[in-house]
Amino acid sequence: MSNLLELLNKKKILVSDGAWGTEISKEKCAKGIYPELLNITHPEIIEKIARSYIEAGADIILTNTFGGNFFKLKKFGAEDRIERINSSGVKISKKVAGNKLVFASVGPTGELLQPYGTLSEKEVFDCYSQQVQILINAGADGIVIETMSDVREAVCALIAARKISKEVVVSITFNPGARGYKTLMGQSPSECATLLKNNGADVIGSNCGSGIKDFVVIAKEMKEASNLPVWVKPNAGVPQLISGKTVYPDTPEDMAQYVYKLIEAGASIIGGCCGTTSLHIKKIAQTVSLYEIK
Repeated sequence: MSNLLELLNKKKILVSDGAWGTEISKEKCAKGIYPELLNITHPEIIEKIARSYIEAGADIILTNTFGGNFFKLKKFGAEDRIERINSSGVKISKKVAGNKLVFASVGPTGELLQPYGTLSEKEVFDCYSQQVQILINAGADGIVIETMSDVREAVCALIAARKISKEVVVSITFNPGARGYKTLMGQSPSECATLLKNNGADVIGSNCGSGIKDFVVIAKEMKEASNLPVWVKPNAGVPQLISGKTVYPDTPEDMAQYVYKLIEAGASIIGGCCGTTSLHIKKIAQTVSLYEIK
């Protein structure tokens, strides 16, 4: 089994998986259940999603552990099951991955750090140390810290993961505005890239936030600021409310037309976030394959 950086050196461009949350929401029996609890109550749902991305051609798949940290689970009275929830998430993805990589998903705590909120950096560090240790013990090949809107929290998670995991990806969420792309806390892609590189990230990038067109600019800024491999997982467009349902408008073909532009901008790992499906990933994988033989 190669690690992520070895695989990147070999293949140059890798394909990651697509959305988990929006795919889970399509399952009737998952309604009303905290998504990470499905690892225990309905593992077949999670296995089906993981398998669909492997079959679509992903080189890397994640785990259904995005909200598996202590503070998130505590809100649902599930903090006493943190080890079972996270280890089950890894084992489900590993079961279908074969020789493909499984990187465990680690999301935000859902709380703000001091002085804007109540959590200290030590509390956040300890929270992530606990989750990451469980994930690595369960067999994850690495960690993806994702959908981070506060780079301070991302750095706390990175430092914690760096002590435990061999490879760590950190993915920040940016939103477009009058002054360019910024996090919720006001940091630019280049500022985040520099800070994450200085704190030991192996791969940096961005996910969620907006559609794939925006990620061409974000990828370029992050690559130029750090020269680290860049990971991108855009949404399938900006969501729209149609007949009372949230719809992501970008088709697999819509997203695929930006794959070459992303690669030229510096992206090394391309997948999808909210609204993307196995069909999106299949089309992205096909497009990457054609690029590689040019």
